[in-house]
Amino acid sequence: MFDIIEKNIDAASCCLHVLEAGERGGKDVVLLHGMKFQAATWQELGTLEKMASAGYHPLALDMPGFGGSAPCAESQDKVLSEFITQGELDRPVLIGPSMGGRIALELALNHPGILGGLILVGAVGVEENKDRLAQLDLPVFIIWGGEDRISPLANSDTLLENVKGARRLIIEGAPHPCYLEQPDTWHSAVLEFIASL
Repeated sequence: MFDIIEKNIDAASCCLHVLEAGERGGKDVVLLHGMKFQAATWQELGTLEKMASAGYHPLALDMPGFGGSAPCAESQDKVLSEFITQGELDRPVLIGPSMGGRIALELALNHPGILGGLILVGAVGVEENKDRLAQLDLPVFIIWGGEDRISPLANSDTLLENVKGARRLIIEGAPHPCYLEQPDTWHSAVLEFIASL
């Protein structure tokens, strides 16, 4: 059992609620969330503990206005980039599902070199950023539920076609939050990708 530490961290004049597990020194992994979820979702699913058990240092955060983080006027991009640099996270792997996928994708595009890997899960905002996707120069793993009705599979095709070296997993039969539907498949795929970096 790994302890999960709850803390509040200031980033770009915003106060973020964060759940942290594992030891510093392990690969940093930052987990965002979708519109209907929050940092606690990753604790409930067992993701934080599995990552800590694998030797990683996961941090799940509530973006401003979600979960335990108060609303804040600063852009999500600035808040997240400051969270990473201020926390001295070493080129973390960033996991972004749905709405969090848009934030993660735009962070990777706007701040090249800040991340060591990117995992996009049923991400939204793909088409809006299509013209910039070829700029991505980092390992990218695309995970989609085969029955996603929120962000169509065509978005994963767009990512796969435009991001050099990207790899993809389609979880057959799973809806938009595919990690909730098939957590074992999700966990093994994500841990394998992080181990490959």
